[in-house]
Amino acid sequence: MTEQHTAINFAHKYSLIDAQWSPRVIAEMNDYQFKLALLEGEFIWHAHADTDEAFIVLQGQLRIELRDGVVEVNAGEMYVVPKGVEHRPCAAQEVKLLLIEPRGVFNTGDAGGERTAVNDRWV
Repeated sequence: MTEQHTAINFAHKYSLIDAQWSPRVIAEMNDYQFKLALLEGEFIWHAHADTDEAFIVLQGQLRIELRDGVVEVNAGEMYVVPKGVEHRPCAAQEVKLLLIEPRGVFNTGDAGGERTAVNDRWV
């Protein structure tokens, strides 16, 4: 059996995403997932008690509100929210984002609720 080697094209994968605030898995490395997401508007305050969360902005500008400050993340930049730190991502205009986090992490962390996306959805 021959394994096919193909690069992952972000533009193609983004064309398959039909909802904002609903990360889609594009790859796994060990126990970590790489997820693409489209964001616009304000999300909910939440934390991830057991893991850090890496936000890599590919297009647009993301504002990550923290209880003790704000981080502006522009295209080509990244920010890692440490585990247990409550945060709220916000985007005045649509942002294309790459998230890196362990398999099984929900987008709403410990907050849950109606904004919780279905986990482990691949595109």
